[in-house]
Amino acid sequence: MSKKVYVLIDHAQSSISQASWEVLVMAQRIAAEASYEVTAVVMGQNVENLGEQLATVQLESVLLVQADQLQEYDPDAYKVAFQNILKQDQPNLVLLAHTYQNIDFAPKLAGALGKALVTDAIGFRHDGDELTLVRQMFRNKLDAEIRIKSNPPWIVTMQSGAYSKDDLKTGTAVVQNRALDLGNLVTRRRSLEKIAVMKGKVDLTKAEIIVGVGRGIKKSENLQIIRELADALNAEIGASRPVVDNDWLERERQIGSSGQSVTPKLYVACGISGAIQHIVGMKNASCIVAINTDPNAPIFNVATFGIVGDLFEVVPELTRRLRED
Repeated sequence: MSKKVYVLIDHAQSSISQASWEVLVMAQRIAAEASYEVTAVVMGQNVENLGEQLATVQLESVLLVQADQLQEYDPDAYKVAFQNILKQDQPNLVLLAHTYQNIDFAPKLAGALGKALVTDAIGFRHDGDELTLVRQMFRNKLDAEIRIKSNPPWIVTMQSGAYSKDDLKTGTAVVQNRALDLGNLVTRRRSLEKIAVMKGKVDLTKAEIIVGVGRGIKKSENLQIIRELADALNAEIGASRPVVDNDWLERERQIGSSGQSVTPKLYVACGISGAIQHIVGMKNASCIVAINTDPNAPIFNVATFGIVGDLFEVVPELTRRLRED
């Protein structure tokens, strides 16, 4: 009998979250290495359009779980509904994105089932019939390997940015509908009002090119050369924590463990030494170009191309040549 991995899909306003697309990439890789069948699970109401989006992905199936009580996220309703699915289908592994919603939901589900939960995983290794998960510990300074010994289903949340949506394999998936009657389920949470959150001017998770700037820029007045390079590349500007802490750039531009995790096609790191807290947020960029005066800077360990030099000389020259082209 084939092993099964179920991926719970995060969605809002008829859109699948970036983090869930990334989790599907991990699920596909597990399927390829360990002969799992992958099923995407969408819980909600009137979610057929999401099923159409997922039907073009290389999956075994897409399961649309619908009930009136699932119209909006509620931990009690989600728990009862997902327990019902797990009891019927008995998957071996459940994957979720490590989002605020799932940080709330995953422990509740694991506690109700009495099953193991691994949070914020960044990867996996498969040995024989055993699956080993990798997660970072001690402020991301150590990669820990975790092997679950309890009976399945195992529940795992995946760190945003651990995989790239660009690696998602397309295909054809069968879409199945499963209506649930949750009866007179009484939930303990009641939504009183929806308040729109003021969105920032930029969403770095969607940027294809990012110019990152670190403390090597020295002062805010020097940011002009970074802006000019970003303009030449048609890129967004990101920052390490010191730049944001000094109020040189907005908090929404911070990249790293306490900021955004990004996976652009090109990341140009200017004056960023490469503290692990920053690297964890950008290491999965397709191409990383690092500019730093210190040849031993940790940023060079993850860089595709490295330039040992003064950013005040290198960056304007790069900008000049880009504009010539």
